[in-house]
Amino acid sequence: MKIVLANDQLLIRKGLVLTLSLPSGFDVVGEAKNKQESLQLLRKEQPDLLIIDFKLGHESGLEVIAEAKRLNVACKFAILTDLQDLLLFNHARKMGVDGFISLQADPDELIYALHLIQRGRKYYDPDMIDLLIQSQREPLVDNHPLEQLTVKEKEVLEKLGMGFSNKQIASSLFITEHTVKKHVSQILAKLCLGDRTRAALYANETGLVQYQFDLPV
Repeated sequence: MKIVLANDQLLIRKGLVLTLSLPSGFDVVGEAKNKQESLQLLRKEQPDLLIIDFKLGHESGLEVIAEAKRLNVACKFAILTDLQDLLLFNHARKMGVDGFISLQADPDELIYALHLIQRGRKYYDPDMIDLLIQSQREPLVDNHPLEQLTVKEKEVLEKLGMGFSNKQIASSLFITEHTVKKHVSQILAKLCLGDRTRAALYANETGLVQYQFDLPV
């Protein structure tokens, strides 16, 4: 199976290359540290699998997957991360990601997970499955009710969920970029979200945006 690795940490990439170089039937055909390099390698190498983290520096791994799907890249996708974030996990599942693997996994577990994915099955880290089961009693979306937001803040959040930049939001809502920044800050504070990417995912998770997360061309 031909694999492309996408991670902004050189040490992690080299560790993965070493692990996957063992007699396991895997061939690492490229390494990427950001979104642009990831998409270039996907087009050039046409791998069977992209292993990617949620974060590539200041960029989003899910955005890479969304763009690859938009470009009809024939490839499976696996998230390898140290984050245990149900919001990101649930969104990755909805996007059709084939695997969710903990960066703390043993090499044997990683190899096992990749063999499952190679056979067309999905692999989800057991700890994330446990968190998912626990969350069914306390739904994640109820922790940050949208009712806290003003009408305009909801409109801004919806645009964030559609992948709009501040400039695009300002243009579509007929407000200034400065006002957009103020609304975004208020949204993040009220919903206890760490950044724009999580706000965008939250907008999709709550149904505020009615279609899959993607970026405008």
